[in-house]
Amino acid sequence: MYIHVRATAGHKQESLEQLSETHFSITVREEAERNQANRRIVELVAEHYGLPKGRVRIVNGHHSPSKLLSVSFDEPKSDG
Repeated sequence: MYIHVRATAGHKQESLEQLSETHFSITVREEAERNQANRRIVELVAEHYGLPKGRVRIVNGHHSPSKLLSVSFDEPKSDG
């Protein structure tokens, strides 16, 4: 599933607001330096869906406030 995130970094308060089924507005305390804010955004989305953070990844918008994230709800199939 793909979700769209409008992110704001460097705020005193963190928040995650779900605007629609696939659109979120997120503010984080971390600055937008050395990928800190992006890592926190992935953590917050994973917590929201109750998933490990390895199941959420940024597909597009690493250097932009508008991001596209991929959320994987399915277990990867193993060959064993």
